[in-house]
Amino acid sequence: MSSWNLVEISSFLKERKNKMKPEEANNSGLKRIEKIDFNGNIFINHNKLTNTDMIVVKKGDLVISGINVEKGALAVYEGEKDVVATIHYSAYEFDNSKINIDYLKWFLKSKVFLNILKEQAGGGIKTELKPKKFLPLKINLPDMDLQRRIVKNIEEVSIEIRDIVFLIIENSNYLNKLKETILKDAIQGKLVPQNPDDEPASELLKRIKEEKQKLIAEGRTKKEKPLPPISNDEIPFELPKGWEWVRLGELLYSTDAGKSPDCVGNSVVGNKWGVIKTTAIQQNFFLEDENKVLPSGFIVSDSHKININDVLITRAGPKNRVGIVCCVEKIDKNLILSDKTIRIRLSDSLINHKYISFALNSSPIRPFIEQKMTGMAESQVNISQINMRWFPVPIPPLLEQQRIVKKIDQIISYCDKLEKSVSDSKKDSEMLTQSVLQEAFK
Repeated sequence: MSSWNLVEISSFLKERKNKMKPEEANNSGLKRIEKIDFNGNIFINHNKLTNTDMIVVKKGDLVISGINVEKGALAVYEGEKDVVATIHYSAYEFDNSKINIDYLKWFLKSKVFLNILKEQAGGGIKTELKPKKFLPLKINLPDMDLQRRIVKNIEEVSIEIRDIVFLIIENSNYLNKLKETILKDAIQGKLVPQNPDDEPASELLKRIKEEKQKLIAEGRTKKEKPLPPISNDEIPFELPKGWEWVRLGELLYSTDAGKSPDCVGNSVVGNKWGVIKTTAIQQNFFLEDENKVLPSGFIVSDSHKININDVLITRAGPKNRVGIVCCVEKIDKNLILSDKTIRIRLSDSLINHKYISFALNSSPIRPFIEQKMTGMAESQVNISQINMRWFPVPIPPLLEQQRIVKKIDQIISYCDKLEKSVSDSKKDSEMLTQSVLQEAFK
């Protein structure tokens, strides 16, 4: 007959208290735990030095991330040699005659454990789960036989849940690839049929050039150094009849960069002014809530204000976040550009701004954007306003630009609905896992 007993976690776990000062850890020759992912995989860094105290972890220790334990960041270290970890982790010896470690791993990921933590220690996991808070907790623990049976049942169900999650991830990846294909087909003239009666892009470009000359004459924009023609090596594909390859600079009337003063809070409300984060600019959409509150007394320049129909580009940051483009379709907040973002000014009547956003975000154009990045390989790169002018852009007739944008909007709207369904399915699978754990540990 199975039995449950109310016990302290300290009755089967013992904290390993071995610690090293930074100099000792750096000279010890020991490798370092870099992270534990949410699947319980330990990643070791061979060379990283530290300037903080470190804990020592030995073979067979249970290692817990004090920050992300409830998400699954815990594992048993199986290496032969000792390693070190920051004090954001804790290591424990465990009595395997009292605790099945797989049982404990599942238990610590359950809401049952979080409720116990909240009731006994107060507040749940708001900062870090430290040993002094963790070890005194009292839990109802079944005997070893029942622990093993509970683990077996959970793992059988979790395999089925993992299969569902894998299918959800596959569907999400498929939607992302579908969006890429849509943009690629759009800028190659494959998304909507051409109309031979449309005014060709060559005539459109002439009118843009005339409009720019007029603005230069009126002193409303500056004359720029002429750009060289696009070479054959820069043409990734042939265009339909009536389309033209053009450098972005030939379409631009001007560019604006912003400011990034010290701010006083996240996300403006009411009539306050904010400066956007680079994360406000997503591929083909604008997130106005991604901003910081400007300090009172900051003087806002008209050239920095963000308006509807603006085309914005991320200028600096990690490589995967630089050169991302969006067209602002809706904005209710008072926002300005940051110094890491650029607005490109285009004709309001001769170019469809959303089409330019779609074209620059497409996979065939991305390599040309990356070629113009400078700086460190991945962590921090930059694109200057001058280098942006070199981007090649395929330009269809204006009426076809409008048809392309309308078609993309229709398809993206459908994809967004599917994505919501996929996201809801993922949340359902997470709830299902918690339901299984609730039933097992209640």
